Amino acid sequence: MSESIHIKQTIVVRARPDVLYRLALEPKRRAKWDPNLAKAEYEGEGGRLANNSLVRFKFTRRLLGLAFTAKYGQLQAPQRGGWESVRHVGPLEKLTQGWVFKPMPGGTEVTLTVHGKVRFKWVRVPVERVLHNMVATTLLELQRTVDAQGAQLMEDMGRELAEKQKADQKAAKEAAKAAKRKK
Repeated sequence: MSESIHIKQTIVVRARPDVLYRLALEPKRRAKWDPNLAKAEYEGEGGRLANNSLVRFKFTRRLLGLAFTAKYGQLQAPQRGGWESVRHVGPLEKLTQGWVFKPMPGGTEVTLTVHGKVRFKWVRVPVERVLHNMVATTLLELQRTVDAQGAQLMEDMGRELAEKQKADQKAAKEAAKAAKRKK
């Protein structure tokens, strides 16, 4: 007897929806920042982010290293997108993941929804706990990734400003020395 699991969490991230859309749904980008995925790539040659595209995911060892194929659907850049498993994923008959990106002042409201259908009733509680942890860590890492990019940008801008000020001070000193020599 199969049991359903529904998990929905929302977080506000300081970034544009189009940036978050690509980070969350593009397999190669997703594999770089998401600690739950060991591997993510398109199946076949020349894959791209489009409805009905097949993607091969592999979870980390912490998530039993499960590998599965998923099919993209409901893609509406940059508002929403998601995928669903083609076959069963370990103890799950079906696993779907949906993302919604709602622009708001100062950032984007990101909602991640995961639906799973457990094949056996006795495994529902541990699988639900694992999926809750997976959703929470995915959202937090997405926010951390975006914040890290922003923090790096601010650090670089600060360093450039400091170097410019230093160069201006040095030029002012040289000009003062030159003025003294003229007298």
